[in-house]
Amino acid sequence: MDELKKLLLGRGMSRLEQDAVWRELVVRARRDGPAWVIACVGLAMPGLRRAVRRVGSDWASPTVDLHAEVLEGFLTQLKRVDLDDDRIVGKLVDAGTRRARKARDADADASAIRVNRPWSRAPLNPWDHPDWVLARAFAAGVIDSEEHQLIGRTRLEGHTVATVAAELGISAAVAGDWRRKAQLKLADAIRAGELDHVRLDATLVRRRKRLRELLGVVPVAA
Repeated sequence: MDELKKLLLGRGMSRLEQDAVWRELVVRARRDGPAWVIACVGLAMPGLRRAVRRVGSDWASPTVDLHAEVLEGFLTQLKRVDLDDDRIVGKLVDAGTRRARKARDADADASAIRVNRPWSRAPLNPWDHPDWVLARAFAAGVIDSEEHQLIGRTRLEGHTVATVAAELGISAAVAGDWRRKAQLKLADAIRAGELDHVRLDATLVRRRKRLRELLGVVPVAA
């Protein structure tokens, strides 16, 4: 696969030859399952990264996972692309781009507030409210529920460490050390951008399940 990737990205392979290769890859993904689906994703990764950069240049949503949308569009099109057509990989990547743009526009429409008086709306990344940052960190698995409670109640709600420690059934010293370590994890996740596009509802779970299904089962086209 590494050698094939070099050939596909090189200048020596014609468009007709690239299409022939991608026809074979798509057939194998549909027929032979997950290993070939993942191979298709890996070989198309340069194009998928470009798609993410194109759509992400004006991406403002803190709740829609850009990378997941691009990947889902690509994987869905893997089942549908017409193998008699040309520019096969381009059409797969374009499907990912369209999916992400559609999700971005839908999220923008849902976030728009139309009232006849001044009103507030959800702040966009990176100016999120601390409550939302904590919620996304919990949703992403960066902190657990007890760490969320410990940081939120002491840092945001004004309760003492001793009070929250008693609620959790631990000593104040243990709670203080626990909070310090949780805050370091949270800070690392924020700096790494891990919380930029985390959904706070069941949609995230559904999307991850959908991506696993697409990576694991791509049925043969009728």
